[in-house]
Amino acid sequence: MARGDDGICVSFNEPTLLFEFSLDLFTLARKEDKYCCFVSNGYMTTEALDALIEAGLDGMNVDVKGRQEAYDRYCGGPKVRGVWELAAYARRQGVHIEVVSLLVTGVSDDETTVRWIIDQHLEALGPDVPLHFTRYFPARSFTAPLTPLDHMERAWRWAKDAGIHYVYLGNLRGRGEDTHCPRCGSLLIRRQGFATLEVHLTEDNCCPHCRNPLPIVGRARPSSPSRFD
Repeated sequence: MARGDDGICVSFNEPTLLFEFSLDLFTLARKEDKYCCFVSNGYMTTEALDALIEAGLDGMNVDVKGRQEAYDRYCGGPKVRGVWELAAYARRQGVHIEVVSLLVTGVSDDETTVRWIIDQHLEALGPDVPLHFTRYFPARSFTAPLTPLDHMERAWRWAKDAGIHYVYLGNLRGRGEDTHCPRCGSLLIRRQGFATLEVHLTEDNCCPHCRNPLPIVGRARPSSPSRFD
């Protein structure tokens, strides 16, 4: 907070493993008027989510691993339907939700899986909730080849064609990072990696060309490139 950060995010390790810590942390952050967010697999009870919201949770990124087959084979068998249901519940409670799916070669990058994710996203959350497809890279004991570039691009195209307004690509510098107005197509936010380079929005987060409102929390503004860029 001393460096001027606007908020905090519990991430990298599954944050439900830090549940009690997160409750204390969010309570302190809210007192300092900072936003609080979670990057989670979305597998928790509504009671746990309610406690996080009461403590100060503002936004949550929910990772969807693929269809039920992927959860059975690689994740110990939790029910993916529960992940979508929790994301929908969180949105109804006023939490800002975004969905991320890592497209792992041979696991979740096939057409059937990608189109299933798109359909489930629209059914559970609607077209205004952002959907991110992230490129997988081999690491540690998982040695499948990195996700083919054309698989990433076709996933983006399928999601846009299906009617999702805000679709992004991750781990692909210079591709699928920007936000365009879903009504008139104007470039509204230009990004590069972790940096926000340009913001073209009105004070009330509308497109300056057609006045279409964007579902943005707070006020978007340019940022300096981070040490990761």
